[in-house]
Amino acid sequence: MDVAIEVMLRSAAVLAAFLVLPLVVGQTEHKTMGHMQGRVGPMYAGGFHGWAQLVADGVKFVQKEDITPYAADRGVFRTAPALGLVSYMMALAVIPLGPGTIAANVPASLLVVLAVSAIGTVGTLMAGWASGNKYSLLGGLRSAAQLVSYELPLLLACASFAMAAGSLSLVEIAHAWTPWWLLWQLPGAIVFLIAATAELQRPPFDMPVADSELVLGPYTEYTGLRFALFLLAEYAGIVVMSLLFAVLYLGGWTGPFDGVLAWVWTLLKGFVIAVLIIWIRVSWPRLREDQLQRFAWLGLVPLALFQVAITAVGVVLIGDKL
Repeated sequence: MDVAIEVMLRSAAVLAAFLVLPLVVGQTEHKTMGHMQGRVGPMYAGGFHGWAQLVADGVKFVQKEDITPYAADRGVFRTAPALGLVSYMMALAVIPLGPGTIAANVPASLLVVLAVSAIGTVGTLMAGWASGNKYSLLGGLRSAAQLVSYELPLLLACASFAMAAGSLSLVEIAHAWTPWWLLWQLPGAIVFLIAATAELQRPPFDMPVADSELVLGPYTEYTGLRFALFLLAEYAGIVVMSLLFAVLYLGGWTGPFDGVLAWVWTLLKGFVIAVLIIWIRVSWPRLREDQLQRFAWLGLVPLALFQVAITAVGVVLIGDKL
């Protein structure tokens, strides 16, 4: 009975974090874009500093009619929005916020996060395929190509860290982290941040949903709450990738009074990375599809392999001194 209660409490905690953290990121994006681009809505909705913008968006999506196109594959069309949410919820369950603050402490948690988080992009492909719309199909195929291209440098960057720590457990990696790794693993950090942004299909890597080319790509036929679920999954992906970056490259819960404030430090570091991802969206123009592929294979993959080589040399020659 005690085990069942513990499992229920941990599941409830993950669900609560999953419902709150993406909304915090969404509101932060509204405010950041409002300040940087002078947008009126996010600055004034509800009165004080536009606090009600997220509420207004929610009401708007609830009021919209839920439409399924006649030519769509109805089962796949309706399932696709939930796939990203479920995948990121599973990933969030194994990311540690502190040495003892983790819902599911599995031995190879790094592999679990990378495996299940990639499923979210499959949901985008399903949406494009099932919509019965040529623009949606093109967007889905772009999404699949982007997943293949940027998954490799992302995996190589994470593999470098696993080699350095000698473990695939995120808890063990965080314990092995030292400030020296900020320099030693810097190329991998750059690769990870760029590849994660591309995996999330965030600007400037939003070619699958390029409105000037594909209307809205895989999401063209979606309305109401189903479209809102895709937006929520995008913000949930930002939360997962930001927290993973914080654990791998920023020491996770390492900080002053981390015996008491461990989870606070992890969340703060993850929030800084989330703001950086939002800042990139506001500041950088969209790439072309050919530039996207060239950047992945001729830029990120060689840099990630260089990071793996540096890590291998460091582990063999210097070992524990690192």
